[in-house]
Amino acid sequence: MIVDQRTDRELRGLARVLVRSGYADRAAVTAALTEAVQEDAPAADAAVVVPELIAEAVSELEADAASWPEQTAPDRLDAVLDELEALGIVVVRYTSDHHAARQALEAATAPKGLVFFTDTDVWHAVDFGMLELKVWHPDTANVAPGEPLLDDVLALLHERDLPATFDEGRIEVTVEWQRRVHL
Repeated sequence: MIVDQRTDRELRGLARVLVRSGYADRAAVTAALTEAVQEDAPAADAAVVVPELIAEAVSELEADAASWPEQTAPDRLDAVLDELEALGIVVVRYTSDHHAARQALEAATAPKGLVFFTDTDVWHAVDFGMLELKVWHPDTANVAPGEPLLDDVLALLHERDLPATFDEGRIEVTVEWQRRVHL
């Protein structure tokens, strides 16, 4: 790659979190990495560099996944999110920002609340083992300690062996991000 070490490390890190998120498909990963290469390493040939970055990230993920348990923390999180949806709570996964989550809430019929996390929340979980969940009432107000909506979400997380605490308007879920990916 024709870039400095710092840029190379940053591009590899971006490829890593994009691939390991498990939410972005190959086209989305390719588009995000192409944009990053064009912006941060304009002398590099994105058409050559991007497939190399993706192949490396996928290869590392596949090697790691060989030792993962059959059911991983993200699998258990998905089960919790599915249960919340069944209870009438709008769930938005891997959104670009809170505006998109708000739109999903506003488009729902008689929602009981909203639980969402962003792409950058997942990237943080990939690197640091903590996913930030935002929980809102139907009027977009944050939940507060002692409210049934918050208590219900925390209870479901704990039932699925996902340690979680409420802190400063959000739920911090301890989760080793082992999401199986098919790119």
